[in-house]
Amino acid sequence: MFYKLHLLQHIWRQILLVASLPYFSLLVWILPLLLFTSGHNSLMAHDEALYASRARLMFDSGNWITPWERAHHKTPGPYWLIASFYKLFGMNDTSARLPSMIAGILSLLLVYEIGKILLGKKLARLAAAILSVEFLWLQYCRLSTPDVPMVFLVLLAILALIKTELHPKYYYFWSFISGLSLGLGFLVRSFMIFLPIIALLPYLIWEHRRHRHLTNPILYLGFFVGLMPTFLWLWFSWLHYGNQSFEELLKFVVDLSSKDHYQNGAFFYVWNIPLKAFPWAFFGILGLFVTLHRPLIRYQLILVGFPLVLFFELSFFTTRFPHYSLCLYPFIALFASVGLNWLCNIYQIGITSQFVLQKGKRNVLNIFAKNNLPRNLSYGFGGLGIVLVIVSIVVLSWDDSDIRKYAIIGLAIGLGWLILPVVWIGRYHFGKKFLTTRYWIAGWLIPCWLGLATMGSIGLLSDYNPVLRVFLQQSAIAPFLQSHPIYYVQIDQKTQVLLDFYLSIHAQQVVSISQVPTFSYAWIYTDQSPKLSRTHRILGTVKEYQLIQILP
Repeated sequence: MFYKLHLLQHIWRQILLVASLPYFSLLVWILPLLLFTSGHNSLMAHDEALYASRARLMFDSGNWITPWERAHHKTPGPYWLIASFYKLFGMNDTSARLPSMIAGILSLLLVYEIGKILLGKKLARLAAAILSVEFLWLQYCRLSTPDVPMVFLVLLAILALIKTELHPKYYYFWSFISGLSLGLGFLVRSFMIFLPIIALLPYLIWEHRRHRHLTNPILYLGFFVGLMPTFLWLWFSWLHYGNQSFEELLKFVVDLSSKDHYQNGAFFYVWNIPLKAFPWAFFGILGLFVTLHRPLIRYQLILVGFPLVLFFELSFFTTRFPHYSLCLYPFIALFASVGLNWLCNIYQIGITSQFVLQKGKRNVLNIFAKNNLPRNLSYGFGGLGIVLVIVSIVVLSWDDSDIRKYAIIGLAIGLGWLILPVVWIGRYHFGKKFLTTRYWIAGWLIPCWLGLATMGSIGLLSDYNPVLRVFLQQSAIAPFLQSHPIYYVQIDQKTQVLLDFYLSIHAQQVVSISQVPTFSYAWIYTDQSPKLSRTHRILGTVKEYQLIQILP
C-alpha cells in the first residue's frame, strides 16, 4: 500500500517537473490557440488563397519549377513548403496552414532562447507567452503565407549570431547557421529579407571589433549555401522563360517600393501596430523606455537597434501592409515583458513616498511610478471589462447571429479583465499577500488568451469564407464542380483564387460568355444573368455570383 502511495507521489512529482519546463509550458499555452476551430476551415482571400492555390498548381502538375505560363514574380520557397505538406497530408486547408503553425511554434521557442540570453529566463518565458497572444501574430501563424516562416529564419539568424559570441568553440557552426538562415530567407520572402538584414547592420558594424562577424568567411558561406536553391530555381526558370525570370522578380520589388497602392501613409505602422498588438504595444513602449534607461551591456543594438531600424525601414517603404511588420512582433513581446516586469516591481512593494527610481530626477519612468500606474491600469481595464460584459450580455439577447459571435468574444475578454482589479483590491485592501505579481501578470495574459481562444473556437481565425464553403459543399452543387470544367466570366480576382484552390478541376478564364461551350458551367456576376444572350439555367447563387450551365 505504502509502495503504491510513494509511486503515485513520484509520478506526480515527475508530472510537476515536466509541467515546469519552459518548452512544455509554452507548448501547452500556444497549441490550443493554434488548433481551436469551429470544425470548419476556409481560406482567406487574397494572399492566403493565392499561396495555397499556386502551391496546388505545383502539386497537381508535378512541375515545381515552371508551372506558370509566364515567369513568376516571387521566389518559390513558400509554394514548395506548402506543396510538400500537400504531399504528406493531402491537399486541404489544414495542410496549407501547417508550415506557418510549425514556424510559429519554433519562433516562440526562439524568442524564449533569445530572451533568456538578453533578459533572463523569467522575462524570456513571459515574452514568449505575450507573443502567443498578440492578435496579428497568432492570426498569421494560422494562415498559409510566408510571413511567419521568414520571421522564424530571421530569429534563428539572430540567435545564431548571439551564440557565436557565447560559445567560441562553436563559432563557425553558428556563423554558418546564421548565414544559411538569411540565405534561405530570400527563397521564402524574396527581396523582403533584405529589410531585416539591413536592420542588423548597426550591430554588425558598430560591434564588429568584438564579434568580427563581417570578416567571418563562414557567415558568407552559409549565406551563399542558403541562396543556392534560389539560384538553381532561377537557372531552370531562365532556361524556360529567358530573361523574363529576372525581370519579373525585380519589377515586382520596384513596383512595391515606388507606388503606394493602398494609400497607407508614412504613419501607418504608428497606429496599426498598437491596434493589432493591443494591449502589448503599450507595455512594449514602456519596456523600450526602461531598456534605453538601463541599456544592455553587449546586445543593445540587437534588442533596441534592430527593431527601431526595421520600423523606420518599413515606414519609409512605399507599400505598407500590417503583415509586413510581423518581424517586429517578437521584439514588441520582449519589450512588453520588460515593461510589465517594471510595473510588477511597483505592484509588489505598493506605492509609497519612498518609491523613486532616481532621486531628484524627473523622467517618464518616475512619473509613472509616482502616479501608481499598476493601480490605475488595474482599475481602468477592470472598468473596461465591466463595460464589455454589460454590452456583450445585451448583444447576446439580439437575434443577429453574426453580431452575437463578437459579443461572446467581448464577454470572454471582459470577464478576464476583471481579474486585474480583483487581484489589486485583494492584495492592498484585504491584505491577501499571496496575490503576488504572478497573479497580476495572469490578469493581463488570461483575457487575451480567452479572447483569442474564443475567436478560434467560433471560426474567426480559420473559417474566413463560410458562405462560399457551404455553397461549394451543397449536394446539388458539389457533383458538378467535381466532374466538370468551370469557366470564369470576368469575376473578381479574390473569388477566383479561392475557387482555384477548392475546385477539383482547374477552371479557365474567358472574356465573354460566348466563349463558354454548350452544356458547360460558368461563374458569372449575378447582375450579368438577365443580360445574357445565351440560354442558361441557374444552379445556385452565392454572394454576388451565380453558377450557371449554358444550354443549347
